[in-house]
Amino acid sequence: MSSSTVASSDAPADPKQHRRVLEALSGLLLGMFVSMLASTVVSTSLPTIIHDLDGNQTAFTWVVTATLLTTAISTPVWGKLADLTNRKLLFQLAIAIFIIATAAAGFSQTPEMLITFRAVQGIGAGGLAALSQVIMADIISPRERGRYMGLFGAVMAVATIGGPLLGGVIADTWGWRWNFFVALPVAILALIIVQSTLHLPKRTPGKTSIDYLGIVLLSIAVSLLLIWVSLAGDSFEWWSLTTVLMVGGAVVATALFIVVELRSKEPLIPLNLFKNLTFTLSVVASIATGIAMFGASVFLSQYMQLARGATPTEAGLMTIPMIGGLLVASIGVGALVTRFGRWKPYLIVGALLLIGGSYLLSTIHYDTNFVLVSIYMAMLGAGVGMTMQNLVLVVQNTTEPSRIGVASSGVTFFRSLGGTIGVSVMGAALAARVTDLVAERKDDIGVAIASLGADAPKWVEALQSGALPKVAEMPDALRTVFEGIYANGISHSFLIAVPFAVISLLAIVFLPNKPLTRMTTSERIQASEADLATVSVPEGMEVLAATGSIPTVGDAREDSDPR
Repeated sequence: MSSSTVASSDAPADPKQHRRVLEALSGLLLGMFVSMLASTVVSTSLPTIIHDLDGNQTAFTWVVTATLLTTAISTPVWGKLADLTNRKLLFQLAIAIFIIATAAAGFSQTPEMLITFRAVQGIGAGGLAALSQVIMADIISPRERGRYMGLFGAVMAVATIGGPLLGGVIADTWGWRWNFFVALPVAILALIIVQSTLHLPKRTPGKTSIDYLGIVLLSIAVSLLLIWVSLAGDSFEWWSLTTVLMVGGAVVATALFIVVELRSKEPLIPLNLFKNLTFTLSVVASIATGIAMFGASVFLSQYMQLARGATPTEAGLMTIPMIGGLLVASIGVGALVTRFGRWKPYLIVGALLLIGGSYLLSTIHYDTNFVLVSIYMAMLGAGVGMTMQNLVLVVQNTTEPSRIGVASSGVTFFRSLGGTIGVSVMGAALAARVTDLVAERKDDIGVAIASLGADAPKWVEALQSGALPKVAEMPDALRTVFEGIYANGISHSFLIAVPFAVISLLAIVFLPNKPLTRMTTSERIQASEADLATVSVPEGMEVLAATGSIPTVGDAREDSDPR
């Protein structure tokens, strides 16, 4: 690489380059929009969906957890493939998988069918999440990426704000199944735009080798842990033979996974990445961010509908403060990172907001002033917006160019894993808390039912079915009792996120504060090759190289030998 090329890499991008980047990102942004829209459009109607499919709180949690689980497990696989083969083709494949699974989910007849299709949907979502980060590193330098991260933040905000609102209106007007079908035309358009606008630098293809045994062991370890968390205390006792077998199996599978990764030529998650302090601390911080992000999106929707009697449409409107905080923080901080090149102060502030938002949401009740609830949600959203993308950014900034795929997907994997475990633990805590509170308030429920007269048998049957209740449709006397129960249970579950947010802050504080480079991944690879060529060609031979008469390395060494 010439000196002029390097110099250009260190200077801010010109308007033409900016336009080319925007064209390349258009399909990428639309693909991410589809992924997020298909998830958020369902969020507000999920309590209604589970009610109509006769599912319980465990089914509600697993509809979300199944997607997060397969997203987490598939993310490092997509990342590994990104280092070995065509990244554009992989991104299109991820969109296709997502489209098919989303359409199939709309035809679900039971909670089990919905959980299955959502799991397949997560495989596509894992590809979109991992590959978007890798492709961005191909075409945008870490220093310049902040301004474009703002675009991703805007897309995320539009999908996250518009999705629940659109989903609520659709569920209330045409039925919840159309929530799954609405994203299909946009997804097809995304495929077409990616094909026509995304042009990546040519890369030397690697030899594709997938660590299948590692995938199986990782899936077993994570699945056993999540199933145990979801069912313990309900289907079996916390201290029981089943617990020993499931937890023991998860530990054994994890140990075997580590052994396999250490011996594999192409490990799913190269464990020597953890020698990089930035990667290790970013992983720890990402786990807490995942718990806050996914936990809030799942349980705030439940809070609005089950604790405040909101309809799906109203629940979408009521969660806008959290998304507003995420939008402002993501776009604003992205612009500041690009302008000044400083990232660590924003991550620290973000971690503090995660702690504050999680703790304050653990104090809410069914009648808490909604202005206060909005402030708490905005704090949590801002914390997620400041930390989520920037943790990937600092890892990409310090990782070898040839390992950008596995490093980026590694951070995304642990964020998804944190979210998966967080949602499972919070869901299990919520279910257990609700069961205890229903038992404690048995007399209040009895008095409320007795006041219903002829409608009493109908509500007794509905409550005994075990299905997730539709609180907004309950009579006032019964609704007041259950709003208090669910508010208490949901706020209690938010307390679980607080210690993880504290750990995230500690990890961020100790992150090495390295400046951001202006070189893209492709330019870094070319620079490395140029450096290698410079080492191989003796000083003073550049003129001969230009005329095509350069001797071999062996000849050069022989001519310069003083003996």
